[in-house]
Amino acid sequence: MTALILGLVLFLGMHSVRIVADGWRSQVISRRGPGAWKGLYTVVSLVGFGLIIWGYGQARLAPHVLWTAPLWTRHLAALLMLVAMVLLAAAYVPGNGIQARVHHPMVLAVKVWALAHLLANNTLVDLLLFGSFLLWAVLDFRAARQRDRAAGTRYAPGTTGRSALVVGVGVLLWVVLAFGLHLWLFGVRPFGG
Repeated sequence: MTALILGLVLFLGMHSVRIVADGWRSQVISRRGPGAWKGLYTVVSLVGFGLIIWGYGQARLAPHVLWTAPLWTRHLAALLMLVAMVLLAAAYVPGNGIQARVHHPMVLAVKVWALAHLLANNTLVDLLLFGSFLLWAVLDFRAARQRDRAAGTRYAPGTTGRSALVVGVGVLLWVVLAFGLHLWLFGVRPFGG
């Protein structure tokens, strides 16, 4: 579990700099340049992500069950994951109405993803992993909205066509993940044993 915790500290810590030390981040960028910051951000994030994957995999070998998760939570998680995939798609398709409405669909997708997995999973390692990501996403979403308000950021309205494309891509991502990729990547079938 140590590797997982260290990975979470590195990955979420690096992703939290704008939440807790935005001024320091700006100073580093102005002194060293955006390329140096992006390099540091990438290296620390990748090391953290690798430790999260490895640590989570190791901790799953000897799970500490905290509660019994009812079957209906898996169905609710699957529905929430559909929402998360649409939000994820909204982060990458410019000019869509979902992004215009929620402003930060990627962070909102992480929030929904983490909540879905907290509902469907019942071990200490799941609570640590998904709970950490959920807490981070809540704080980051709030901080991003505050930065938008302070800067007077306005988001252009999206088009119906782009919004429909986002929904279509999100549904396709969900189908691929739910009916194949999730089993291949994580060894777990979202629907079935």
